[in-house]
Amino acid sequence: MLGQVLSFGRSLVRRKVVDMSNLEDSKLCRCLGTVDLIALGVGSTLGAGVYVLAGEVAKGNSGPSIVISFLIAALASVMAGLCYAEFGARVPKTGSAYLYSYVTVGEIWAFITGWNLILSYVIGTSSVARAWSGTFDELIGGHIEIFCKTYFSMNFPGLAQYPDFFAVCLILLLSGLLSFGVKESAWVNKVFTAVNVLVLMFVIISGFVKGDTLNWKISEESLVNVTIVTRNLSATANVSSDYGAGGFMPYGFSGTLAGAATCFYAFVGFDCIATTGEEVKNPQKAIPIGIVVSLTVCFLAYFGVSAALTLMMPYYLLDEKSPLPMAFEYVGWGPAKYVVAVGSLCALSTSLLGSMFPLPRILFAMARDGILFKFMSKVSKRQSPVAATMAAGTTAAIMAFLFDLKALVDMMSIGTLLAYSLVAACVLILRYQPDGALEQRACNSERDCLSPEEGESDLTESESHLNMLKGGGSTLQSILHPPLTPSEHSSSVVNMSVSALVLLVCTVSYLSTYHGHAIIGLESWILAALSVSLLIFSGCIFMICRQPQTSKKVSFMVPLLPYLPILSIFVNIYLMVQLSGDTWIRFSVWMAVGFLIYFGYGMWHSVERQRQHQGPLGTSRTTHENSKTNREKQGGMAAGAADQERFICPEKTSHC
Repeated sequence: MLGQVLSFGRSLVRRKVVDMSNLEDSKLCRCLGTVDLIALGVGSTLGAGVYVLAGEVAKGNSGPSIVISFLIAALASVMAGLCYAEFGARVPKTGSAYLYSYVTVGEIWAFITGWNLILSYVIGTSSVARAWSGTFDELIGGHIEIFCKTYFSMNFPGLAQYPDFFAVCLILLLSGLLSFGVKESAWVNKVFTAVNVLVLMFVIISGFVKGDTLNWKISEESLVNVTIVTRNLSATANVSSDYGAGGFMPYGFSGTLAGAATCFYAFVGFDCIATTGEEVKNPQKAIPIGIVVSLTVCFLAYFGVSAALTLMMPYYLLDEKSPLPMAFEYVGWGPAKYVVAVGSLCALSTSLLGSMFPLPRILFAMARDGILFKFMSKVSKRQSPVAATMAAGTTAAIMAFLFDLKALVDMMSIGTLLAYSLVAACVLILRYQPDGALEQRACNSERDCLSPEEGESDLTESESHLNMLKGGGSTLQSILHPPLTPSEHSSSVVNMSVSALVLLVCTVSYLSTYHGHAIIGLESWILAALSVSLLIFSGCIFMICRQPQTSKKVSFMVPLLPYLPILSIFVNIYLMVQLSGDTWIRFSVWMAVGFLIYFGYGMWHSVERQRQHQGPLGTSRTTHENSKTNREKQGGMAAGAADQERFICPEKTSHC
């Protein structure tokens, strides 16, 4: 009985083997360059939010200090982006955070990550399609909404007021474009992204030309007078301002931080670049460059637009739904609102493509690994994941057609933040693993293929942890004075420390969010809990810092390790804890459906499970020969390349 339980537990944490010597082999078409990835990242991240979010946050949270809010949000997003960039260089395959989790922390975490990314992208695609339809309908006078409400009204809880036929057509059209080929999709995306960026440059330049720096220095007395007029009070009434204390930070630094938490979601979208690992000509270089450059461009755009907006018009007069057209009306440039409308539609188009593009690739990667239904791994003659694309398009079209998505949008945040947290944790774990750990796992799961010397050192992670607990004083000595190169023991120390850090971050985030009054009141129990947590937290970081890192170099590596990934984990988990209870209940229902699929189908059809079962069935000799050949190849490659970098040669890439 105990053996069956242990076997079941091991199957949940089995890790994907990546053949690092055959990275150029791919069913998909390698036709994307660095510029394509930058355009994809900018288009996906710099969506319609730039035309709306700046006004909403400036008026309600930050005032003119919204530029600082975007700076803080950008720094938090860059931390996650750098972690994605390193994984893109180390494991340049399709799958994004799903794949990164699979090769590092195991199958069950990979499924959870992939399943939540599917939810995020489906809701994102459907909500953006409805927003595109609504924006277009406003431009033509609202005729579509009037017609649909008159003849197709739906009065059921949870459903939309009317079925959105236009959004369905939009999603199906985009699905057809993506099925036709990635090259054509990338070309369309570059055109719309270019128009969007040009419109934003026009907005930024106009704002600085027509802006007035006095709008960043509004006095509190002026705001009190505005409040009296707005409320229809007498001039002698003793009232406080509804719009803060004036100046650059009218709502204080706390308001700026609150604005930053909202602005953080404006940078979500760059992770779609990481799903293109098998469609890029040189992914080890193109993916890190694409992520970093796209986040930089997006920050400059958000920073410039928010600065221009608050310079053109006092922040308390901004319109929360359409701030830019109102700002141009305020400075006397009314016709410029049509330019803004064109830019808004282009931004929605690129955002829609950015939500739709990675979804089939996540489905394709999970189906290819056997943990989702196999038919979705089929590829067309043009080397596009056509079955996954049509399945994704159909699901998103049904969602856009029937449902009111406003209540579900917060669920996107859970999937994205969970993926960010896991990728940051995986970077920490992978950096401290023994050199060549990804390649060695191909033999570690089949003990028959190992030589006696290799077999003696082959310990599972759980066995390594157990030996650490038995070691006592010698274990503490080895933790404080580890070897110069990573070992299974030092890797286990890091794994346990990262697990403890994640639990501590969850605890501290919960206490600070739901027991803030106790912290302010300096109650002894919460001060003791936070002090103990901080002490253990510092100890975990100290133990991680003492362990040796892998000597293998790749084209991009996260700086300031381990501090930057740990800070990224803290920011992401803290934001997850801020989400409402209703959102977590809906998330639990979605996860229950996912676990039914995994434990009913995916766990038993996993390619890794089949590969592991091949060893005892008579393939050990073949595996031994393959492993010997691979070791010889690796030795030759090490002799020829001192830095151990492997780049995909352009002449070996597949052509459409």
